[in-house]
Amino acid sequence: MEDETAVSPLPPSSPEEEHNDKKIKLSITTDSDDEDRNATTSPDKTPRHKRRKVAILFAYCGVGYQGMQKNPGAKTIEGDLEEALYFSGAIPENERGCPKHYDFARSARTDKGVSAVGQVVSGKFYVDPPGFVERLNKNLPNQFRVFGFKRVTESFSAKKSCDRRRYVYLLPVFALDPSSHRDRESVLASLGSGNELVKCSECSDRGRKVFVTVDLPGTGETSGSEVGVQSGISSNTWSALSGSDGNGEDDSIVKENVFCYGDKERRRFNTILKPYEGTHNFHNFTTRTKATDPAANRYIIAFHADTAVTVDGIEFVKCEVVGQSFMLHQIRKMIGLAVAIMRNCAPESLIETALQQDVKITYSS
Repeated sequence: MEDETAVSPLPPSSPEEEHNDKKIKLSITTDSDDEDRNATTSPDKTPRHKRRKVAILFAYCGVGYQGMQKNPGAKTIEGDLEEALYFSGAIPENERGCPKHYDFARSARTDKGVSAVGQVVSGKFYVDPPGFVERLNKNLPNQFRVFGFKRVTESFSAKKSCDRRRYVYLLPVFALDPSSHRDRESVLASLGSGNELVKCSECSDRGRKVFVTVDLPGTGETSGSEVGVQSGISSNTWSALSGSDGNGEDDSIVKENVFCYGDKERRRFNTILKPYEGTHNFHNFTTRTKATDPAANRYIIAFHADTAVTVDGIEFVKCEVVGQSFMLHQIRKMIGLAVAIMRNCAPESLIETALQQDVKITYSS
């Protein structure tokens, strides 16, 4: 079972289309020739349109949804998409709620709150008259956007015909900092103490700490300590740390060693991710899959974190992974272990150990 956001390649066109036009283009309407429309022989009757096997390319914001796949009682991407297909005339009322009847398939699943920028689904739909894409977008929430559709062969399946999937995770840079707080409890436990770890109100309730050096007045020596960092940290905290009397007369200089995702950090993190590439047994990175199950063997084409982006003033690292397919929670556990190694909470050899078929790793909270 796939995990997060996926990008599927465009589906192959039918033999007729390949003969007429070698360049595959997304269509927002169907062709107007006789093949695409099955009109009744009597001119006074309303034309009846044939069902077509198509692939639909769309994007969505997953906020507020319980994932891609339909789940009774849950708000899902497929649930809203199916309703839009019904109200757009793509599926008849007697097949509403029965995706097997119209051969529905998805290229990948996404979890709760996860978004997709290139999701593909396929099925047998009524796409005539022209304007199918416009009707779909009109009946979909603003969090969706259908880009187009393409006629495909009867044997095409968005799931089985997808040869690779690409997922992107955004990690805040400070999450890779070995000196970051391990958990929320350590922040709460420090409140009121002399070594208070201030929580960060801008990103989460998890605090951060950095090493600082304080010049001791009149001694020429420095003292190292760990302090909580927050954009709105009180002046009293800094005064106590720096030796200021609170009136702006500082007797010392405070220097912060702020963690950043530079060339050294980038090389090390990519070195940590590299062992995931290739074909391995990922039974330790999912649930309910035994090591002897052939489904545990997956092929990772590429895994790297080369780019850093800034969103609302916070720097994030883009972790991009491309593979043939993924299992439940596989990617998040792969990244979780890589982060633990980056923060010196686990040895680098643990990844290769976890990929061994005869090794079972148990997780504890």
